[in-house]
Amino acid sequence: MSNPELAALIEERRPKRADAARNFDALLAAARDAFADDGVDASLEDIARRAGVGIGTLYRNFATRDALVEAVYLEEVAGVAAYAEGLESREPFEAVSAWLRRFAEYAATKKVLLAGFNSESSILQSCRTVVYASGEPLLERAQAAGAVRPDVEIGDVVRLVSGVAGVAFTDAAQRDRVIDVAIDGLRLR
Repeated sequence: MSNPELAALIEERRPKRADAARNFDALLAAARDAFADDGVDASLEDIARRAGVGIGTLYRNFATRDALVEAVYLEEVAGVAAYAEGLESREPFEAVSAWLRRFAEYAATKKVLLAGFNSESSILQSCRTVVYASGEPLLERAQAAGAVRPDVEIGDVVRLVSGVAGVAFTDAAQRDRVIDVAIDGLRLR
């Protein structure tokens, strides 16, 4: 699945009627926040309440918890992939570093991402492919420029940053310092 295919899939799921689309978007935003706060087991009733809709509206849009998790995941992954597209004009190491920091910021606050990478869902697995495909050209460009170690692959880098981002830190500043150390370890010396 490519990023355009992912965007089309997201749009296909969004209702066409304006009021229904607003409810759909409100549910996604509420779920994103709830999953960040409480993980993928966040209460669906709480998500509906946060969105300002009834539980019936949630179930009309998302028949199961998995459907809601997948929809949030699709939106979030599309954001990470779109960010990569805007980095092509930056210097190679700066571009891959910026993308990894964006990915780490997302991974640190979105427990659904870390849970999703271990899921058997075909959609979530396709999203993993989109994440890898969005970061890989940046990594390869940095490697070709001699800025990044040639012995790492995108899977290594994503796992490194995901692992670091998933650890509990005392605050965001500490997380950012540790992520900087991890990213700096990619430099070709």
